[in-house]
Amino acid sequence: MKTMNIKLSSISDVKELVRIVTAFSGDVDLRSGNYITDAKSILGLLAMNRRKPIEVIVDRDENADELFSKLEKFKV
Repeated sequence: MKTMNIKLSSISDVKELVRIVTAFSGDVDLRSGNYITDAKSILGLLAMNRRKPIEVIVDRDENADELFSKLEKFKV
């Protein structure tokens, strides 16, 4: 399992994150506190508290490093 903490400052950041993650073949989850959602779900992401850092979780995938490099601009 690989993780990264990110911060999303605007709705356009949310849209870009979903676009990047949707192109990724593996499963990606987001966790904020006790709330966990599928990173490919824009509705789930909009329901999250985005004022705090969000943890990106990739369970098992050989392309996780590539995904994290694309998410680098959101990294906290």
